Amino acid sequence: MKMEIIQNEKNTLEFYLLNERHTISNLLKEKLVKNGDVEFCAYKLDHPLEDKSRFILKTNGKNPKKVLEEAIKEIKEELEEFKKAFDKMK
Repeated sequence: MKMEIIQNEKNTLEFYLLNERHTISNLLKEKLVKNGDVEFCAYKLDHPLEDKSRFILKTNGKNPKKVLEEAIKEIKEELEEFKKAFDKMK
């Protein structure tokens, strides 16, 4: 999956997740919304036939790239735990 930065300012990060529509986008948004440093987070599909989602992330002053990295790390850890639990079921 690739990411394309649209805007990167002090407390705002806008980016596209390329080759992604709702699956990862919704998971990432839900994780970011729960972060206390996030003031606003949303994504949308600019066009129903495009295969990319557009994110807007605004923080209360914390570096939005760091907040995004933390969210991705948490998601990765949760998915690893899920995989371990799934593998035990085999």
